[in-house]
This record gives sequence, structure tokens and C-alpha cells, in this order.
Amino acid sequence: MNGFLSRAARHAALASALLAGAVAAHAQTDSPVGVWQTVDDHTGQPKALVKITDDGSGSLDGKVIKGLGANDQPDRRCSACTDARKDQLILGMTIIDGMKKSGEGWDDGHILDPENGKVYRCKMRLEDGGQKLEVRGYLGISLLGRSQTWVRQQ
Repeated sequence: MNGFLSRAARHAALASALLAGAVAAHAQTDSPVGVWQTVDDHTGQPKALVKITDDGSGSLDGKVIKGLGANDQPDRRCSACTDARKDQLILGMTIIDGMKKSGEGWDDGHILDPENGKVYRCKMRLEDGGQKLEVRGYLGISLLGRSQTWVRQQ
């Protein structure tokens, strides 16, 4: 009988762990929190990895954690930046800040383009079951801007 109970307890623990993992995986695809591969607007090639985190108040921020391809230069600096990030290392730099949940997406934040040093208003929304993130940087109104599709990294 003891063998049966311990086997049942093991099965219950396994089922509980699998359910918790499924819930965590589902929650991850409902939010942009995670690591994303960006693309170069000109070449369409992978450019960098950006890690999006929740600051604890529901506001999302994104930081460059790795350059890819020609951008894999750890000593690369934002020479075009005009704010406090001027001449700072791009690796480790926060390029997205203040994103808040708004309807089906996230809005009210900003995104920095380290290539030209400009800061744009930003909107984001998940696509393809949370595996892609449409990121739109714009000036004034959303029609005046450009979008990129980032791919979630596992």
C-alpha cells in the first residue's frame, strides 16, 4: 500500500509541475517580457538581442544584451545619442522604457535608435501566439514612423 501511495504522490507532483510549467509558458506568450532578436532595417539581418523586463510597476523596459552579426562589437558606443546615453556603450543600454499595457498591446513608452541617436514614441503588440513582437517607433502620431517585427528567443 505504501508503494501505491508514494507512486500516486509522485504522479500528483509530476502533474502539478507540468501544469505550472504550462501556465508559465502561456503567461510568457501573453507578455513581451523575454528576449527578442531585432533586425536591421536596411539588410533584414539579425541585429541584436534585446531583453524586455517588467520594472515591477507594470512598466516594461528593454535593454540590449548582445549584438549580432556586424553589431557584435562589445565596445560600440552611441556616439549619435544626444541625451545621457551619449557615448555610452550600446551593450547593456536601455533602449525601450515606459511601455504600459494598453488594450491589445503596449504604448506610452519610448524607443531609442542607437544608429541615429533619436528617441521615438513606441507601441508594441504581440503576434503569432506571442512569438513575434511588432515594435513601432514614431514621431507625433503613429502613422509617421516605422515598424519592425522582432522574434522571441527561447
